[in-house]
Amino acid sequence: MTTHPLRRRSALTLATVLQLAAVSLMAGAPSARPDSGPQGRHALRDTKPPWATLASDLGSTTAADRVSARVYLAGRDPQGLAAYAEAVADPHSAQYGRYLSAQQARSRFGASPKQVAAVMAWLTGAGLTVTGRHQHYLTAAGSVSQAEKAFGTELHDYTRNGAVLRAPSRAATVPASLEGAVLTVVGLDDGPSHAQPMTAPSEATLPPPGAVFRNAGPFSSYYGSTLGADLPAAYGAQQPYAPKGYTGTQLRGANGATGSDTGQGVTVAVTGAYTSSTMRKDTAEYARRNGDAAYGAGQLVEHLPASYGRFDECKPDKWYSEQALDIEAVHAVAPAAKIVYAGAASCGNNDLLDALYSIVDNRLASIVSNSWGAPEGYQTASLSTAYDQIFQLGAVEGIGFYFASGDAGDNVASTRTKQVNAPAKSAWATAVGGTSLAVGQDDTYQWETGWGTAKASLAADGTAWETLPGAFTAGGGGGTSKTVAQPSYQGAVVPDTLALANGGATRQRVVPDISAVADPNTGFLVGRTQTFPDGSLQYSEYRTGGTSLATPVVAGVQALVQQARGGQSLGFANPALYERYGTPSFHDVTDHPLGAAVSLGVARVDYANGYDGANGLVTSLRSLGRDSSLSAETGYDNVTGLGSPAAALLKPLP
Repeated sequence: MTTHPLRRRSALTLATVLQLAAVSLMAGAPSARPDSGPQGRHALRDTKPPWATLASDLGSTTAADRVSARVYLAGRDPQGLAAYAEAVADPHSAQYGRYLSAQQARSRFGASPKQVAAVMAWLTGAGLTVTGRHQHYLTAAGSVSQAEKAFGTELHDYTRNGAVLRAPSRAATVPASLEGAVLTVVGLDDGPSHAQPMTAPSEATLPPPGAVFRNAGPFSSYYGSTLGADLPAAYGAQQPYAPKGYTGTQLRGANGATGSDTGQGVTVAVTGAYTSSTMRKDTAEYARRNGDAAYGAGQLVEHLPASYGRFDECKPDKWYSEQALDIEAVHAVAPAAKIVYAGAASCGNNDLLDALYSIVDNRLASIVSNSWGAPEGYQTASLSTAYDQIFQLGAVEGIGFYFASGDAGDNVASTRTKQVNAPAKSAWATAVGGTSLAVGQDDTYQWETGWGTAKASLAADGTAWETLPGAFTAGGGGGTSKTVAQPSYQGAVVPDTLALANGGATRQRVVPDISAVADPNTGFLVGRTQTFPDGSLQYSEYRTGGTSLATPVVAGVQALVQQARGGQSLGFANPALYERYGTPSFHDVTDHPLGAAVSLGVARVDYANGYDGANGLVTSLRSLGRDSSLSAETGYDNVTGLGSPAAALLKPLP
């Protein structure tokens, strides 16, 4: 056996998954064909990651190394689950809206005791120790050699981006007798696959919040209220200063909500990693300062794991800020909705899946806001199926999942590869893209561009902007998936120029599906406790954005829609949303809403040190509607999807 002293494993959770055999386009199954296994064995599809190539193969992993695996269970009827999930979400189906309870879903589609016993016997028979049991999976541990015996493959070391990572040298397999029982095995490879917010041993105490960030002024109170008269003109006009940060009143007005649209009777879940110890105090203070309704008794609750870990990888403080943004944005848009925060033990996929399982298994909410993800290439096709299974279980229970589409446009600048984000790419999730939003003086909608920002700094002498529009800084994620086939609901809406953008004859899933304000330069005012330079912890507010903002805004709007429908769960919303394409339900967002000849921007002033003026100010011009290779066009596009919510979305179709 070969040893590699330079081994540098990420220890991040990965999954390898047996694809569900649903034939529906809505299932959005990856395009690759199933792997073949040796006689008497069934191959688990796509369990050898694409980066595990012959050229990068360093040979066998040390046999005594330890493997910790999670074996996901396929359940009684995975094909029936996908079919029922499709029918119950289809407005044209007789089963539309006929949701099952969590108990009914478990009885009909969950793993049977016989399946669980057979999987346990197989694992222990190979020498692995079953270390945990959950209704959706079993965990097992053992040596590399024991894992190789169990899964009928060899584990090799591979070089990837300067690291040495472990992976199966060929597709993992299970005994043919278990073909209908095993959905996925996680942990045979240790390539990078964890989630990031879109803005190891258990550790008992969560770290404190990070360093304070504040915006400098001048500000606009609404878009265009304060022009940068002291700054150089751009695009033939004086550009306004960036808004201080839109409030709930402004967002509700821009999305067409009236006083009676509150989300009453609807529960929205927000997911993320960890939890902020000051969350309740911060959200209450934010509501008090910014005119939102006070939280009622039991209106904000937490559903948390027993312990947390992997702090160095996951950066808990970034998740604290995400938690504050998500909860405050949902409450701002839907002030009477109940909010359940479902925290994960870490940013690893297994832990995030556990948070999603807790929502579905206990039916904690009907709308789930998820402001996290990673580029498609970081999520194996098999891991995608693990997510799809939970999304399908949610669909049959009337639960819809909304995922941020990402903040790096086409991802070329961040990964050197044009790709969409996951889990937003799933055909069973609603992918939420981003816009730059102009809210007028009376909290009225003015216009939007697709979110894509270019930055030009102010010249040293203050008389001109450096080359306009400047470099791309951030933008809403979107594009065409390389792995997920076009779902049926997109067929009559998404143009072939996008669906076939990757080449070949197979139409693929395009994201996003819907969009909302995301540009941090026209963003939302958020408040939370931060660590100040003197070490004190103080509440502070700042403007922020990202599709981390767009996602809870859309979730809040959908809570208003559900209320308007008499409280009937919207479930998996995509088929119904695409049914409204081309109606006044959406603002059709383009990059040039005021005409092709008009370019838009905002002037932004920042503290050089991120906190105060001690080290001076930095002034820049942020040009809008410039999202990498993506563009917001008339009709469906790969920046804003169907568009952003309009007042008519709250009304039934005629």
